[in-house]
This record gives sequence, structure tokens and C-alpha cells, in this order.
Amino acid sequence: MTRPTASKTTSTFRIETTVTVTIRASAETIWKLLTDASKFPSWNSTVTSIEGMIELGHKLAVRVPAAPKRTFKPKVIAFEPSKQMVWAEGAAPMFRGVRTFTLAPHADGTTEFTMTEVLRGLAVPMAKGSLPDFVPVFATYASDLQRAAEVPVG
Repeated sequence: MTRPTASKTTSTFRIETTVTVTIRASAETIWKLLTDASKFPSWNSTVTSIEGMIELGHKLAVRVPAAPKRTFKPKVIAFEPSKQMVWAEGAAPMFRGVRTFTLAPHADGTTEFTMTEVLRGLAVPMAKGSLPDFVPVFATYASDLQRAAEVPVG
């Protein structure tokens, strides 16, 4: 089992966190996990709940253990089944977060999963001190997904 690789880059008005891991499962198997809101918390320890349909144009209500009093409300702004989806919340130029999920199948039957979140805007310098370090959270997210997708069914 490969381990996720997570990294973060920052500048004055931008924070980018990325995680990548190779999963021994098809893109379709991984996609089913990523798009079933009701089952998300059963495999993902970084998410308490997701309400809404994970489909293009839909708004979600996401709760996470790291911020139990806050509900994040991203909108699904791109949705290409078994390949890529993008969630976005906030408004430029003040503060906008965009999370991109990408699946890249390999010839050997594995799939590379990448999740990148970019936070940008004029409020980023003020928010930096109150934001958690997303690197370990993203690494846990990818490990949880890998564990759930690689479990044999049946």
C-alpha cells in the first residue's frame, strides 16, 4: 500500500494544499465513494456529515470534526464522472476556496487520486492564523479513501 503524499504552498493571498495517492481500485469504485454523500462519514474520518446531492450545480452542507460549529456550503461547479469534480465556496476577491478531486486510471488497474484545495483572496492573510494545517487532514482523507476503495467487496 502506498502512502499519500501531501504538501502545502503559501503566499500572501493564497494557500494551496494537495494530496496524491495511488489506490488499488478502479476510478469507478473510487468515484462511487466520493459521490455518495450519505455514506461519506462511514469511510472518511475527516467528515462528520454531508447533506445534499454530490452532483453538478448542487450545494452541499459539509460538517467536519476540525470545525464542529461550522457548516461549509460548497457548490459542485464541475462534475465529470470517474475523472474530476470541483467544489467551490466563497466569493472573490475576499475569500474563495476551490477543491478539485481528480482520478487518473493507470494501465495496471490502479488509480491516482489527487485532491487540491486552493484558498485565495484578500482575507487570506487575516485567516491564516485561524486555519488548521490541512496537510495531515488531507493525508488522512486520502488514506481513508484508499482503505475504503481497496477493501474487497463480498
